[in-house]
Amino acid sequence: MTDPVTRAAEVLKEHRESIDRLDAILVYTLAERFKHTQSVGRLKAEHDLPPSDPAREARQIARLEQLAHDANLDPEFAKKFLTFIISEVIRHHEKLQK
Repeated sequence: MTDPVTRAAEVLKEHRESIDRLDAILVYTLAERFKHTQSVGRLKAEHDLPPSDPAREARQIARLEQLAHDANLDPEFAKKFLTFIISEVIRHHEKLQK
């Protein structure tokens, strides 16, 4: 039988391994998302469309807040996260317009 400190260290290691896997999933998922948003940005630039779409952005934020709520994640955190991503996407789209 293992002592409580050793068992705690084992559980901590398991949690950290899960966190590391999830971080990798997040990075690859963001990379895939940005591939699509780059394609959208090129399409917008080719057709002289504005780099941002405030109505869509508002819908996406509301959608993500609801998803966060359903997933027991702080909706305000989710909103801040998506707002940051959207600002990066718009920045990339603006660069493509030049």
